[in-house]
Amino acid sequence: MRFLGVIPARYASTRFPGKPLVDIAGRPMIQRVYERASEALEEVWVATDDARIEETVRSFGGNVIMTSAACPSGTDRCKEAAEKISALSNRAYDVVINIQGDEPLLHPEMIEKLKGCFSSDDGGTDIATLANPVARPEEIFNPNEVKVVFDRRGHALYFSRSPVPYVMDVEQSGWFAHHTFYKHVGVYAYRTDVLRKITELAASPLEAVERLEQNRWLENGYKIRVEITNHESVPVDTPEDLERIQRLLDRSTLSAEGRTGKT
Repeated sequence: MRFLGVIPARYASTRFPGKPLVDIAGRPMIQRVYERASEALEEVWVATDDARIEETVRSFGGNVIMTSAACPSGTDRCKEAAEKISALSNRAYDVVINIQGDEPLLHPEMIEKLKGCFSSDDGGTDIATLANPVARPEEIFNPNEVKVVFDRRGHALYFSRSPVPYVMDVEQSGWFAHHTFYKHVGVYAYRTDVLRKITELAASPLEAVERLEQNRWLENGYKIRVEITNHESVPVDTPEDLERIQRLLDRSTLSAEGRTGKT
């Protein structure tokens, strides 16, 4: 199968304008994401509507495609980018992988998990995504941590900012110990024909109330395969998040030096 990795990147951001270009240990964040994704994919492109991001990607030798500023979501930007890239390269892609541009610690194994959902090539997977087991009790009740529940075959049943499932007859302080909750990791892989179709769907009620576009896909009957990863998602949403990323990078560097005997 032929996979195409697309990193949607906007300069405008309500909480953190210009974040794709922020410096993280000597490299812009978009470069770090690009390099991580390229470890698992032969072809990766940044899709942007901003000339500053375009110039930065070209400066480190990355692939970049300009897309419309009117794209309402990263999914729509991926769809437009995939069509343009396919026309430029004269290639057809079976699966498009939507990689968040604000996750500089993205682990390549996360992308490999998504690719594996389509490896049988039986047409059974429309869309694939990832989830982590919730590691801290407070995450269950944090609306910024999207929870997901899925069936025994690993297909998503629902995504919510509320705690799902509700644990009956147990005090909320005991929910974490009583049940394994899962939080969504916002990276997606779509069959190319499915990507085109879902961007043509009208907004849905559950999408509107939760502000989660994946619920629109579920409401319209699409199957979303959920793979479990133990690699935690660490997005950069605010300047404060950069400090956490730097600490994690420093810790990772020290650990690597210890394994190789460097001092």
